[in-house]
Amino acid sequence: MTFGQVIRQKRKELRLTLDEVAAKTGFSKPYLSTIETGRVKNPPSDELICKLEKILRFKSGYLLHLAHKEKIPADIRREFEALSAENRKYRTLIQNILTRRQSISELHKLFRQGDPDALNRTPGNWIPVINKVAAGYPNDFDDLGYPAGVADDYVLAPDLHDPNAFALRVVGDSMEPEFRQGDIVIFSPAAPVQSGADCLIRLQTPYETTFKRVFFDSKDEIRLQPRNEKYPPQIVKTARLNGLYRAVIQYRRL
Repeated sequence: MTFGQVIRQKRKELRLTLDEVAAKTGFSKPYLSTIETGRVKNPPSDELICKLEKILRFKSGYLLHLAHKEKIPADIRREFEALSAENRKYRTLIQNILTRRQSISELHKLFRQGDPDALNRTPGNWIPVINKVAAGYPNDFDDLGYPAGVADDYVLAPDLHDPNAFALRVVGDSMEPEFRQGDIVIFSPAAPVQSGADCLIRLQTPYETTFKRVFFDSKDEIRLQPRNEKYPPQIVKTARLNGLYRAVIQYRRL
């Protein structure tokens, strides 16, 4: 795990909120959030790291060592971590063979099926969950005052590399059964929007947002269509459009 992920996991284990850690360290909540997600522009000072070690009950020097390791240039660190992961994988395979939990023929098969580009793939990006989106009538929207890319919570999005992507929690039932209340949906400003796409729609005069399927029925109007058949569609003028962002990934708690 990265430096920020280690901090985040430990904080959650101790059931501490970012507000509580901010109060104890004297550093702002948004700044601590950027540290946890690896989006911080200025590396944390040793003073802050030592405070975090004490508050989060780490062994003295552990976070300092981890933070200093992350100051290694990113390309060199990625290569080192990829090689380390590959070494751990093969050590496990060899151990399994020695304990007769895996045959040598299976090892040969794994080598033949190996993907030479696998180590060059990134696991994805942490996407900020910035607030809730109404799957119902358009509502006021509040991004909690965070700068772009910063939030209270984050979700990992494999193979999504839009730096401006963001996530919202669904409220309401107008997009059921495909999207239920509590689902987290990731929207990508870089994704092309076609008629029939599920989108976050931002409107102006008045300023409102909603989550609907979008249909471009005419040059001057768009139809916002709920997926739930008990709700009627809404027709709005294209001149009111202030933003249109396509849903690309959905997370649902089972």
